[in-house]
Amino acid sequence: MEDKNDIIPMIELDDLKDDKIEEPFQIQEVKKVSNQKKKKTKKVKKIAYNVAMIVLICIFVGSASYLINYYWQAKKVDSKSDELKDMIVDNVDEDIDTEKYEEVESVIDDDGNKVDYVYINGVKCQKKFAIIYEKNNDFIGWLTLDGTVIDYPVMQTINDEEYYLHRDFDGKYNGNGTLFADTDSNIEKPSDNILIYGHNMKNGRMFHEILNYADENYYNEHKYIQFDTIYCDGKYEVIAAFTTKIYDVDYTGFKYYNFFEADSEEEFNYFVESCKNLTNYDIPVTASYGDKLITLSTCATSDDAGRFVVVAKKIE
Repeated sequence: MEDKNDIIPMIELDDLKDDKIEEPFQIQEVKKVSNQKKKKTKKVKKIAYNVAMIVLICIFVGSASYLINYYWQAKKVDSKSDELKDMIVDNVDEDIDTEKYEEVESVIDDDGNKVDYVYINGVKCQKKFAIIYEKNNDFIGWLTLDGTVIDYPVMQTINDEEYYLHRDFDGKYNGNGTLFADTDSNIEKPSDNILIYGHNMKNGRMFHEILNYADENYYNEHKYIQFDTIYCDGKYEVIAAFTTKIYDVDYTGFKYYNFFEADSEEEFNYFVESCKNLTNYDIPVTASYGDKLITLSTCATSDDAGRFVVVAKKIE
């Protein structure tokens, strides 16, 4: 008969042998699953990383392209303005073929200078602007504010007031747009007030600089605006500069953008007084009934409906 002590150790040994066989297999399975999860996680992370990098690259390329295009368009505005300025001539008889024009009587202006006119497509035009007007009959004049970048042509399109809102002089798309006059402004007559619009560009172009009129010191250094039209030259003195907004149709208060012709002296005075009351500093110069005005309008940065406005009167 076998001793129990001889049997028990053998059973325990067999059990241990079985454990040693099963344990490595289980561990391998766990490790296999774990490795698969790690690989899957790494794959997901790699995909997410690649997607993120692609998105960032797209954003960078898009932003860079936008900035390049933004400043390229601004450069084109400057180049076009310089090109057109070179077409303004003081002595037209020597610079253009006057035989193709029907000349009208020369006029001596208030400064004693001789001003010659020609007819182009039936429109009377100062000879100095003849070449520009022939290139684009929407051209009505040139606006200059000394000491600033504001030195641009002004357009007017009766059938589509905002045609040049995002177009250059040639009618091609440009986010800077071109200065343009309200269709209710009469340039030839002219109306009591000529309203001119321009963008407030962050690159400093168009009417961005007129926002500086909020500062009295700036006003003191920039009191005068030159606006020469195809019909006559004009020097204007600033009488008001203020921030306002475009109001709802039902609003019954002062709307600077609705004034072009005064039906009475009271209406003219109301416009001038309202503009001066909105100005946050005292401008001693004012306008009287019978004076001719120009109003420059641009977007204010604080509000989509906000506007900054400069009003000036024509001086002899």
